[in-house]
Amino acid sequence: MRLTRRCLLTLSAGAGLGVSAVGVLHAATRDTVRLGLIGAGGRGRQLANTIRWTELARRCGQIVAVCDVNRARAERVRDESCPKAAICDHYQELFDRGDVEGVIIATPDHWHTPLLLAALDAGRAVYCEKPLTLTIAEGQLLVDRVRRTGGMVQVGTQQRSDWRFRTACELVRNGRLGQIKRVEVTLPTGSLPATAKGGPFPNCPVPVGINWDVWLGQAPWADFCKQRYDPFRWWFEYSGGFMTDWGAHHLDIVHRALGVEHGGPAKIDARGRLPQIANGYNTPREFAVDYAYPGGVAVRVKVSEEENGILFKGDEGRIFVNRGRLAGKPVERLRLDPLPASAVRLDNETRYWGTATYIHLREFLDCIRTGKQPISDVISQHRSAAACHLANISMRLGRALQWDSRREEFLGDAEADSLVSRGQRAGYRFG
Repeated sequence: MRLTRRCLLTLSAGAGLGVSAVGVLHAATRDTVRLGLIGAGGRGRQLANTIRWTELARRCGQIVAVCDVNRARAERVRDESCPKAAICDHYQELFDRGDVEGVIIATPDHWHTPLLLAALDAGRAVYCEKPLTLTIAEGQLLVDRVRRTGGMVQVGTQQRSDWRFRTACELVRNGRLGQIKRVEVTLPTGSLPATAKGGPFPNCPVPVGINWDVWLGQAPWADFCKQRYDPFRWWFEYSGGFMTDWGAHHLDIVHRALGVEHGGPAKIDARGRLPQIANGYNTPREFAVDYAYPGGVAVRVKVSEEENGILFKGDEGRIFVNRGRLAGKPVERLRLDPLPASAVRLDNETRYWGTATYIHLREFLDCIRTGKQPISDVISQHRSAAACHLANISMRLGRALQWDSRREEFLGDAEADSLVSRGQRAGYRFG
């Protein structure tokens, strides 16, 4: 691509303002963002379908390359959602393509950070599914790399692009509930795996077409069994269980409402029974977590058959919010007494209509095209993921923990500090 003097001046101006160079360069060239998809399983397939079957593919984003360790999955997504896309057997092939400007990462959690680092080093903008990381140390590494490269990352916590959650956060931030005393988060039991006992599961030959060694990546070597591959979420080797699956969504909203997006809890007391099954799921199915946040706010997270969502309790009112409902007297008050023009707003200057996933993807594409900062940035998403990891560490150790959120370390607890990071398998180390 030939850069004109005007384009170079635009780039220089953007860099001086801290604007993403990827976004400035894109805005100076064309409107449609060319995307690569890494991870063509359930969530990757959903995202690809969202792009294809809305006006996103026509107006602002097209998938031109698909990569997965299971070629059959990549071909299925190509055939369904992006017929002209190339199939890449390794993610480096995708980064070597000169036409890929943005990357969507929809792999299992243990591959998020190495792929993000590779994408940032390759100068690509990134949309990465939640939870952002496998460990707290990975989040610290990503925050540092984004700061050094100036790269743009949007994390797939699409509840930030849902008007219900945005309104709930704005009500809390603008004092409509008074002083927040307590927040109760309920995670839905319906998302738990159907297999009641959780193992032990039989090993079997690797299915034809799956590169199992690459799929394992940084995780310890293990023989193939279907339940490791799908669903991967219930193994600590590849994810953080239910706590990071739904907890990453809801704790992100709690942090946003409380205004602690760059902070975290001071105390974590998590109780849950960890399965002890050979070659079986090892993340807890039932648990309760009590957090102590700045300002004396108590936050409880639990798995329950009660309605999934977040209940904010203040000394002047309470509200409940989930993906289908926003309720409470402060919400009803908005009809006659809306927030003033001077109120804190959290919508990233966009008011699109559609599903939260569609809006979130569109905002990502807008960030690439304009250079503005994403609504789900790396720092805030590292912090919400870290809160989930802290709960898992507390459960695994079986005791309450004290956490210095400014320095991001435990207080006088070397054993807990040892769980902030994990070892990486030879051949797949990064950092």
